[in-house]
Amino acid sequence: MLRGAGLRPTRQRVALAELLYSKGNRHISAEILHEEAVRARVPVSLATVYNTLHQFTEAGLLREVAIDGTKTYFDTNVHDHHHFFIEGENRVVDIPHDGVGIGRIPQAPEGMEIVRIDVVVRVRPKR
Repeated sequence: MLRGAGLRPTRQRVALAELLYSKGNRHISAEILHEEAVRARVPVSLATVYNTLHQFTEAGLLREVAIDGTKTYFDTNVHDHHHFFIEGENRVVDIPHDGVGIGRIPQAPEGMEIVRIDVVVRVRPKR
């Protein structure tokens, strides 16, 4: 998988990829992946985890899901879809691509093209 994406399969990348993809599609933060790596005795720093997640994203192996500009999750499902963010649980859940309709899309600024549209719907338990 790593070679196919143009990445050299170092020990750390392979170990982090196994942690990321062995549990099916998921949304994970760098901090949680780092905790999983520590528990699995993978010798890796938090900075290396961040760098690896960004490299995987650039290579098309992950999607970055930004919440409020302060929380970032990485999604192993790279196909078109949207997300619910469950407040209070800090959890991200997939919405099928056809579960959201976009009525009007603005034209991109001159010289730019729209790459994709990400919708994050924030939810919480009813009070």
